[in-house]
Amino acid sequence: MTSNTNGTSGSRVQVSVSKGDIRIAAPNVDLESLPDYLKKECLLFYYPDQEILAKKIAAASSSIQLSEVKWATFADGFPNLFVKDATRIRNRHVAFLASFQHPISIFEQLSIIYQLPRMFVGSFTVVLPYFPTGTAERVEAEGDVATAFTLARILSNIPLSRGGPASVVIFDIHALQERFYFGDTVLPLFESGIPLARKKLRSLPDADNITIAYPDEGSWKRFHYQFGDYPEVICTKVRDGDKRIVRLKEGEPRGRHVVIVDDLVQSGGTLRECQKLLSSQGALAVSAYVTHGVFPNDSWKRFTASSSSNGNGATDFKHFWITDSCPKTVQAVANQAPFEVISLAEPIAAALQI
Repeated sequence: MTSNTNGTSGSRVQVSVSKGDIRIAAPNVDLESLPDYLKKECLLFYYPDQEILAKKIAAASSSIQLSEVKWATFADGFPNLFVKDATRIRNRHVAFLASFQHPISIFEQLSIIYQLPRMFVGSFTVVLPYFPTGTAERVEAEGDVATAFTLARILSNIPLSRGGPASVVIFDIHALQERFYFGDTVLPLFESGIPLARKKLRSLPDADNITIAYPDEGSWKRFHYQFGDYPEVICTKVRDGDKRIVRLKEGEPRGRHVVIVDDLVQSGGTLRECQKLLSSQGALAVSAYVTHGVFPNDSWKRFTASSSSNGNGATDFKHFWITDSCPKTVQAVANQAPFEVISLAEPIAAALQI
């Protein structure tokens, strides 16, 4: 049994883990441990924005073949869609790789998602790496609309295939309780990008000097079990008049390479404030990992060298890792320091085998 205890002058965080503790490992499908007789061939359709990721998924497994949809529009702007080789998919395991990063594209993708199971396929899986309304999961005042529940209900009404309910694969949904928003007519499979992040951290030259930081208590609750073998720092947001200030709640960043972990980033304001705080507390370097780099309105530019606060032309973050769950962002940050994209292709390929 090992224990990491970190604290400042307040209460203390203690995480006790044993070797092989299942809580430190996300329950992703392990392709290597899957017997050959359980593996199956899959025909993978995809939205055009996801073409690069789809090709990586097919390259990751010889059991996956890419299939095509003709995406076009009528004169009035509504979708004109055609599933190529429709008779070839009968009695086959079929999947669709979706991207709901932009609301305007959701209707045409739902048209395909609702049609494929009705084409006599043997089984059907939707891969939705980023569940976009996950942060709208609560009703805090009468009149609030929890659109996370709305999207879950829409996906829960995917028609049955010959093999039964559709599977829906989602990575690092914002809150684990959102699994209960889905109905009994679909099988949600919640995967995580954290194993990829852990692999990346192990490859760093200073791998033995890593501390994990959480930007708020919600992030700590969401991910601390998966980093139970690392020293941890917890930040918190407190209100000062109309401002929300980030402060250090637990842990010691001094002399460490601190990696901030969260499920997604939008404007990036909280991450930037965390970086400033951790640097002021003596962190040798600050990096970040988020599974979903949403970055609306090109807010990723706030993390480049041109927006740096150190004045020496370097970025404030040593590394900023995101996955390829949001294809528009991946395209935008290509070759832009400090960003590095970690692909979800292998865990998606593995998930398509069940």
